Amino acid sequence: MAPAAQLGIELAVRPRAWRARWDRLVGALERLLAGGYPPAVALAVVERDGPVLSAWGGFACTLGEPVPLERTTLFDLASLTKVVATVPLALLLAERGAWDLADPVRSYVPGYPRPDVTLRHLLTHTSGLVAHRPFFETLRGRAAIRAAVLAEAAHGGPTGDVVYSDLNFMLLGWALEARGGARLDRLVRDGVTRPLQMAKTRFTPPPTLRRRCAATELDGDQRNEPGLVWGVVHDGNAAALGGIAGHAGLFAPLGDMIRFVRPLLDTARHPVLSVGSLAMLSRRSAATGGDVRSIGWRLAPEGWGDWPDGTYWHTGFTGTSLLVAPGSGVAVVCLTNGVHPARRPEDQARVRAELHALVAEAYR
Repeated sequence: MAPAAQLGIELAVRPRAWRARWDRLVGALERLLAGGYPPAVALAVVERDGPVLSAWGGFACTLGEPVPLERTTLFDLASLTKVVATVPLALLLAERGAWDLADPVRSYVPGYPRPDVTLRHLLTHTSGLVAHRPFFETLRGRAAIRAAVLAEAAHGGPTGDVVYSDLNFMLLGWALEARGGARLDRLVRDGVTRPLQMAKTRFTPPPTLRRRCAATELDGDQRNEPGLVWGVVHDGNAAALGGIAGHAGLFAPLGDMIRFVRPLLDTARHPVLSVGSLAMLSRRSAATGGDVRSIGWRLAPEGWGDWPDGTYWHTGFTGTSLLVAPGSGVAVVCLTNGVHPARRPEDQARVRAELHALVAEAYR
């Protein structure tokens, strides 16, 4: 019989009446873990002065002997890599005058076939690139996948429509390396994680850290052969690129994600980006239907509760998400291994909606 999932909680020291408003959220987390989905969750509600609630519990791996989640467990951030690593670096280079977001992609990615696609198009998913291609099924290595992405870019072009595509951020990763003069993992370390004191955030965790990572999918479609993905990036294209890519590959624990979102609520003292750059994160740049985009992030989190205008958010396929609401002075970090051992997209969407709505309700 599997052991019961335990929930660890840290609450800011405030009056009892204030602490009581989190009862529904804590109760929801306990109920979800008792029900077995998601297998693990690490959640934080963060204000400008720091976290007001942190909670973690469940199992990093449920196969074989269950591995309990710890507060320091690393999660595969999946597409949160885009907004935690690639977007800040792109804005930082713009601030330094190293490039302009209106520059053509081909200025930094030799061989890019279209002169009318800019870095801004990539950042807002308006480049006209196809939504997805499973390159890993037939290709391996940067050179082969890069050539395939460039071949895809020859078709279509920017129309103003938003089409969310990992290919946009693969290209941004290569452009950053070309302009920054180093591999992406080093650029992220020097430009983002070190200044923000995110000491445990990294690409490609070594095998010795496997049990300190949250496992993801068993026998899924992101590998050409069956097996459990654990301690390595889940995304097949990122894995085929060696685990270091602009669209996926970053691993981080709850504490480091708190360190990432907290300065976004205190823009005048952000260690990396200017007030002007940070304002771009909550400003509408493009929209198609309900998919409203700023620079790198999504806006208008419909179905996640009543959040003010200017709230920006993003999700990761593995079950991770970030939401930043400057108008409420609060951010939400939600890390789960929701695809372990098998993906349950409808349940994952339901859990995200419920937890964020409960946080929004606490700030009404």
